[in-house]
Amino acid sequence: MCGICGLVYEDPSRKLPEGLIDRMTDTLGHRGPDDRGTFEEEGAGLGHRRLSIIDLSAAGRQPMANEDGSLLVVFNGEIYNFRELRRDLRARGHVFSSRTDTEVILHLYEEKGEACLAELRGMFAFALWDRRRRRLFAARDRAGQKPLVWAELDGTVLFASELKALLEAPSFPKEVDPSAVHHYLTYQYIPSPLTIFRRARKLPAA
Repeated sequence: MCGICGLVYEDPSRKLPEGLIDRMTDTLGHRGPDDRGTFEEEGAGLGHRRLSIIDLSAAGRQPMANEDGSLLVVFNGEIYNFRELRRDLRARGHVFSSRTDTEVILHLYEEKGEACLAELRGMFAFALWDRRRRRLFAARDRAGQKPLVWAELDGTVLFASELKALLEAPSFPKEVDPSAVHHYLTYQYIPSPLTIFRRARKLPAA
């Protein structure tokens, strides 16, 4: 289990509030006690808390970038077929700097774009920041085993493994969704895409 979070502003020149990504990342410390990492630039930021499972070395740190730094990813989960994918990608000329399943996502995206999801077998939630295109690509596994919540407000997209990270954003409205409360009291859980907060949603599985 790892924790991921981040935000993207519609305005690429907008500066992130000082310490916001750090605070969001630290709320997820229980999900990843082994390491933490952040990335920030004007208009975007990513955070990661790591539970080291595959490639315990520093080469597995996240946010992880591709060779030229144009792509960054934060990832929670496990890709079961990453060794096969890695072998095929290396045969196509891709160069790997780690032995992680995380890095496979980067190179597979380079090769196939969003269609890379069709190749992934596993349980996962990830967010990939394409710096050249200023595109945030976020996805969950087909069964929705790994969580990812998000919110869009005031020209900002926020995302995280848990709602508590979104609460660190000063602009996030902590308004409870009455329909979510109703579902919880009826079914003892809140069905997707609802969350307890009106402006936050669960990213759908698959």
